[in-house]
Amino acid sequence: MSGKLVIFSGPSGAGKSTIVNHLKSIGEFNFGFSVSATTRPKRENENNGSDYHFLSIDDFKSRIEDNEFIEWEEVYPNQYYGTLKSEVNRITLNGKNLLFDVDVVGGTNIKRQYKDNAISVFIQPPSPEVLEARLKSRKTESEENLNKRLKKTRLEMTYARRFDKIIVNDDLETAKREAEAIVRDFLLK
Repeated sequence: MSGKLVIFSGPSGAGKSTIVNHLKSIGEFNFGFSVSATTRPKRENENNGSDYHFLSIDDFKSRIEDNEFIEWEEVYPNQYYGTLKSEVNRITLNGKNLLFDVDVVGGTNIKRQYKDNAISVFIQPPSPEVLEARLKSRKTESEENLNKRLKKTRLEMTYARRFDKIIVNDDLETAKREAEAIVRDFLLK
């Protein structure tokens, strides 16, 4: 039960990071967490190397040219996100399963590369209105960035059908239990 990939994706505010953090705490899953790289500014409560690998735009582009990513995307202008090959290697060399919290394009790209050795799970909000309220309640975004995220969520929602499983997060505890059941079933196959 090692070396399998579990991918969680969905729009900002859907609850995927909360669910992923819950899954990381379950020892039987033997997860190593793949820390994504990004060029976006670090938020006050985030730590480099555990929340993200915060890179300059030049460093990120250099790593793209050096083929150091298994997937990457320019999510917003000059805001890149990606998964470093070194993260995958670090985790698999330690005999662990990989847990990803990535955007929808990254999630579909990782699934395409790893096929049956990966499961992709889309976390969906109960409605666009609930998603908007969740994003506003965070108070981590400027009005301009909030509007960009809300516009992007409409596109991200169209990706749901490309994922192996969909969890509608209208009740967090229920969504956590559903995620646990999906992951347990996949890892024990």
